[in-house]
Amino acid sequence: MDEQNFKNHTKVVPAFVFFVLPALGLNFGQSVYHCWKTWFSFGDLVRVITAAALLVLAGLARIFALRVQDRVIRLEERLRYERVLPADLQARIGELSVGQMVALRFASDAELPGLARKALDERIERGKEIKRLVVNWKADHLRA
Repeated sequence: MDEQNFKNHTKVVPAFVFFVLPALGLNFGQSVYHCWKTWFSFGDLVRVITAAALLVLAGLARIFALRVQDRVIRLEERLRYERVLPADLQARIGELSVGQMVALRFASDAELPGLARKALDERIERGKEIKRLVVNWKADHLRA
C-alpha cells in the first residue's frame, strides 16, 4: 500500500459516494416529482416517505459505522497510551476527547507523548490541526 500521510489519509468509499447516495437521491427526487404531478395520492406519499427513509438509513449506517470505528480507536489508543506515555500524561488520558484520540492515532510512538501533551496543554481540539503536527505518520489502512 502507498505510504499514508496527511494529504492522502482520508477514505472515500466510491460505491457509497458515487452510486448509493446518488441513486437514493435520484429515487427521492423522482418520488417527490411524481407525487407532486399526481396531486399527492396516498401511494405516492408512501413512496416519498420510503425514499426519504432510505436516504436517512444510508446516512445513519455510515454514521454508525464511523462511531463504532471511533470507539475501537479509543480503546486501541488507551492501550497504546498505557504502554507509550509517561506517568504524568497517563494520568491525563481522560482529558483527551475522542476526536483528539482519533487524530493522535497517526502519530508514531516516539512523537505521541509530545503531541498528546501539546494537544492537552494548548487545548487543540480539531483533529486536522493535530494531524498536521504529525511528522512520522503511522498509517491506518483498516478504516471504515
